[in-house]
Amino acid sequence: MPRVAASTAPATQPPSLPGLDPAWSRLVTVPEWSEERTGPTPPVPERRASGAPAVPVGRGTDRAARTWHLLDTAGSLAALGVEPVGTILCVHGNPTWSYLWRAVLRASLETARAGGPAWRVVAVDQLDMGFSERTGVERGLAQRVADLGALTDELGLTGPVVTLGHDWGGVVSLGWAVDHPEVLAAAITCNTAVHQPDDAPIPAPLRLALGPGMLGRATVVTPAFLETTLAIAHPKLERAVADAYRAPYRGAARRGGIGGFVADIPVDADHRSAAELDRIAAGVAALEVPALLLWGPRDPVFLERYLDDLTARLPHADVHRFEGAGHLLPDDADVAGTVLDWLGDRLPDGSVPDDVTPGLPSAPDQHADASRPLWSRLDELRDSDDAALVEMAAAGGPRTVSWRLLARRVDEIAAGLADLGVRSGDRVSLLVTPGADLTAVLYACVRIGAVVVVADAGLGLRGLTRAVRGARPAWIIGALPGLGAARALGWPGRRIATVALPAPARRALRVEHTLVDVARRGARRLASGATLPAAPDAGAPAAVLFTSGSTGPAKGVVYTHGQLGAVRDVLAAQYDIGVGTGLVAGFAPFALLGPALGARSVAPDMDVTAPRTLTARAVADSVAAADATVVFLSPAALANVVATAPALTEDDHRALGRVRLFLSAGAPVSEPLLAAATALMPNASAHTPYGMTEGLLMTDVDLDGVRSAAASAQEGICVGVPAANVRVRIAPLDADGLPTGALTDDPGITGEIVVAAPHVRDRYDRLWRTNRTARLGVADPRGHRTGDVGHLDGSGRLWVEGRLQHVLTTADGVVTPVGPEQRIESVSGVGRAGVAGIGPRGTQQVVAVVERSGAGRRSRRAALTGPALAEPALAAAVRAAAGVPLAAVLTVPVLPTDIRHNSKVDRARLSRWAERVLAGGRMVRP
Repeated sequence: MPRVAASTAPATQPPSLPGLDPAWSRLVTVPEWSEERTGPTPPVPERRASGAPAVPVGRGTDRAARTWHLLDTAGSLAALGVEPVGTILCVHGNPTWSYLWRAVLRASLETARAGGPAWRVVAVDQLDMGFSERTGVERGLAQRVADLGALTDELGLTGPVVTLGHDWGGVVSLGWAVDHPEVLAAAITCNTAVHQPDDAPIPAPLRLALGPGMLGRATVVTPAFLETTLAIAHPKLERAVADAYRAPYRGAARRGGIGGFVADIPVDADHRSAAELDRIAAGVAALEVPALLLWGPRDPVFLERYLDDLTARLPHADVHRFEGAGHLLPDDADVAGTVLDWLGDRLPDGSVPDDVTPGLPSAPDQHADASRPLWSRLDELRDSDDAALVEMAAAGGPRTVSWRLLARRVDEIAAGLADLGVRSGDRVSLLVTPGADLTAVLYACVRIGAVVVVADAGLGLRGLTRAVRGARPAWIIGALPGLGAARALGWPGRRIATVALPAPARRALRVEHTLVDVARRGARRLASGATLPAAPDAGAPAAVLFTSGSTGPAKGVVYTHGQLGAVRDVLAAQYDIGVGTGLVAGFAPFALLGPALGARSVAPDMDVTAPRTLTARAVADSVAAADATVVFLSPAALANVVATAPALTEDDHRALGRVRLFLSAGAPVSEPLLAAATALMPNASAHTPYGMTEGLLMTDVDLDGVRSAAASAQEGICVGVPAANVRVRIAPLDADGLPTGALTDDPGITGEIVVAAPHVRDRYDRLWRTNRTARLGVADPRGHRTGDVGHLDGSGRLWVEGRLQHVLTTADGVVTPVGPEQRIESVSGVGRAGVAGIGPRGTQQVVAVVERSGAGRRSRRAALTGPALAEPALAAAVRAAAGVPLAAVLTVPVLPTDIRHNSKVDRARLSRWAERVLAGGRMVRP
């Protein structure tokens, strides 16, 4: 083990630092201690050096009196006159100190002042760290766990105690938790690891610091290790905060503990602290108290495999990944608020509950029909030679797959995957474009209980990377582009290719099998008499579907088998889709549900990552190929279909005349666009359902309903009445634009839209806080806060007025964006409009950003490099129409939209852009 020079120095009080209340700071001396004073230490494993007798790994060999610096809210709580319900024991890692937990101390006192649970917070500076004593003694992991136990004995902590640790301090805190089960109420960690896999290297930054001759220079002689840690905060730390972290470590003599911590990382089984780490890891797996695992995915040291290990040891733990946050998690994200919310839910009075299952368990599938699994139509139609799937973009022309072939291929792939070791509950990421391969693989995985992870290419490469890494699949099944991205970006999972690859390419992409090989393997197994695994239960997870990421990082939405069955059933009932129906699906989720419905599905010739690439002729060809009577298109795809209609032939028009129903959803669809599409499909009923990834069909409205709504004075976009078994209510907005009111279905009240239905998603994946927010105040276990704002009218129709995060709070009151945008879009010369807010909440100014309609090529090209203030006449017309005071009217050639639908205006991006532009920034595109 590398050694580092150690110095001695007394404990001191910290100077005045931002965010740190001097009243919290105290010095505590732990007298010279012995087993007689502290009680016996737990049994310790032995380690044996080669050729040496067995010797015990010491726990607490330094027993001298030591003085700690710590932050403690006990005095502040006493001043408030409240009795704490328990103690949160916070332990920092390396190279931070108790300053890391300042937000937890502050937030806990604010909660107590507001009448909430009063938790005492004790945040320690570990010895040789922060402003605690510099002991001059090398302190291994066992010593540090013993040190903490001696301190808590001196403090007289009798429980209940919640441990909260970060980095290597998380390991120390868990060691304390394992040793103090009699007072332990819960355990919380932030980016912590308790086990280093044998088949994985130590993370690169630590390998570098532990390199020959590097340890002392990187950690003690220079502040390089400290500065690197501060530099990887997201967002970047303010200068004063970074200086506060540096304060205890000015000079090499103060940094010995930093080097000692790095040197104490067990790199192999012979390391001094390896046995103690193993003891703690085993003890963690036996903990039966509530647990919360908080994670920053952008951490270059604590990688996601360590989170996987912790969740395996603590399967009952709640997990929240703060997308975009990194190693310095308590500074990168709202750890304090999350911890206190979680404690309020799980331990409201500090007592340990009997039930330690996660705080937001899966909602019961009361309406799930276990007798009709998702693949039931495949079983019913397996002897039919009728078409099940048609691929229009297949090489060599359209490809038709019969029900017989599809059912057989699903069985073969399912058997092959099971033979390879894919088990119920294993996650399988599908990086395959919609078509026969994706359909067969998806139903094969679902059949054997594997959980499919579907993050479509519309998320973009960065979004796909976040999605796949966050879902942590055990397997990836992909075509060449997906496999190439997986290899280049280090996505997890063993690889199966959907296409044959030469040996060098297979090695380069780490492909172990091809889909053809898997199917052949399965066919041999079935021919030998093997059977498929037992069908999964209706309540078992079936899929993780990722949201579009149009209002933030894409979230993984978990559906059970029963809930996917409920989605199928509501679509069948609402639109009379079933066996024999021909369905053109220009939107992947509906293409995948086609076989579940018994519908003949056709994937049109288009780039699925760009819905605007779908043409009218491609739709007509798809309708003709599948004798389709139902067409589902995204609004962006529908707009391009209408725009390319002049290219249609008489045969194309005849084919489109056979369509009886077309649907468009994913973003608001205007009456003129629906009317234009109806002109192309004159015998079709036009519908625009309202839903989201979390619930694909909540309400529905047809063209007549849209036209009727247009004559109304209601604000927003009418999305119709609830579908079968769907309940819609509103959480009223307060003066701050927050949905704080009690749920209501009274007409005319604007607030957050809350839905409940059997086919609503089960939960978000590894997002405890998001799950809590989505169900806050919703008693129905199948309820979901949508994040949309709107109102119900007297006829029970729902009107959407925008997204909750886009609500503006002006000096004149709350403004929802859709109404002003609709009025602005009625102005001659305006295409689409986006309303953005600039300035502080409560006094925000409203800015209109508009696309010019009918601009010539020359003017549009000029506008691409120079958005501008609208000319006076246009600005005056927009102001007159808006219905709210406007601070400015800006023009752009194209409004920014989401990637997946190419339809939802990115108002948050517009706000940031408008703020910069109006503050004198460059006139660049938003």
